[in-house]
Amino acid sequence: MTATHTTPRPAAAATTPLSRMTALARAELTLLGRTKGALFAALFVPLIMPFSVRAAAEDMDLAEAGLSAGTLVLPAAVGFSLLFAVYSVLVGTFVVRREELVLKRLRTGELRDVEILAGSALPAVLTGLVQCLLLAGGCVALLDLSAPSAPHLAVLGLLLGFVMCAALAAATASFTRTGESAQVTPMPLLMVSMIGSGMFWPLELMPDRVASVCELLPLTPVVTLVRGGWTGDLSAYEALGALASAMAWILIGVFAVRRWFRWEPRR
Repeated sequence: MTATHTTPRPAAAATTPLSRMTALARAELTLLGRTKGALFAALFVPLIMPFSVRAAAEDMDLAEAGLSAGTLVLPAAVGFSLLFAVYSVLVGTFVVRREELVLKRLRTGELRDVEILAGSALPAVLTGLVQCLLLAGGCVALLDLSAPSAPHLAVLGLLLGFVMCAALAAATASFTRTGESAQVTPMPLLMVSMIGSGMFWPLELMPDRVASVCELLPLTPVVTLVRGGWTGDLSAYEALGALASAMAWILIGVFAVRRWFRWEPRR
C-alpha cells in the first residue's frame, strides 16, 4: 500500500482595509471616466466658476473687508471643487451603484460598510485635491496671491471639506430615489453654499444678522479656514468656531448615513 502525498494549497493572500479600498477606488475611477456628464461636472465646472467670482469682485469694496481678489477667488475655487467634483459627483455615484445592486454585492464580500463608502469616494476626493492644488497655483500666479500666512488652517479646512462633502453626499443619496433625481437633490446645498458661504460674497460684507446665519451653513467653515489660512487674520477663537461648525456638520452627515443610508434599491 503506497502512501499518497497531497500538495498543500497556497494560503489565500491576506487583504487589508487599505488594499480593499484601493481596489474599489480603481474600479470606481474607471466607471467615473465612462460617465461623461459626471466627468464634465467634476473636471471643468470648478475650473470655470472662479472666473465669475473674479468678475464679481470688481464691483466689491474688498479692501474694506481686508480682502483682495485673490483671497476671495481662491477659497471660492476650493468651494466649487468640493461642491461639484466631490459632493455632487458622489451623490450620483452612491445612488447609481445602489440602484445597480453594486453596493449590495460588495457587502457580501470582505469589504466593510465604511470601506465601501470610503473606497467609492476616493476617486472624487483625489480629483478634488488635484483641482484645489492647481487652482491654488493658478491664483498665486495670476492674482498676485502670496504664500499662505497660516498654511495649517488652509490644510485643515481642505481636509474637513473632503470628509464633510463625502458624508453629506452619502446622506443626500439616502433620500435620492433614482440616478436621474441625483442630478436634482444636490442643488439645494449647491445653491445655498454658493450664495451664503462666502464664495461669491464674503461674509465680511454682509449685514451682521445675515452673516451670523450664513456662518451656520455647511461649507462656510471650510471657506473661512482656507481664507484665514491665506490672510492670517483668523483669530484662535474664530478658527475654533469654524472647526467646531465643520465637525458638527460631519457628525450630522455620519449620523444621517448610519440612520438612513440604503444599500439596496428604493422600491
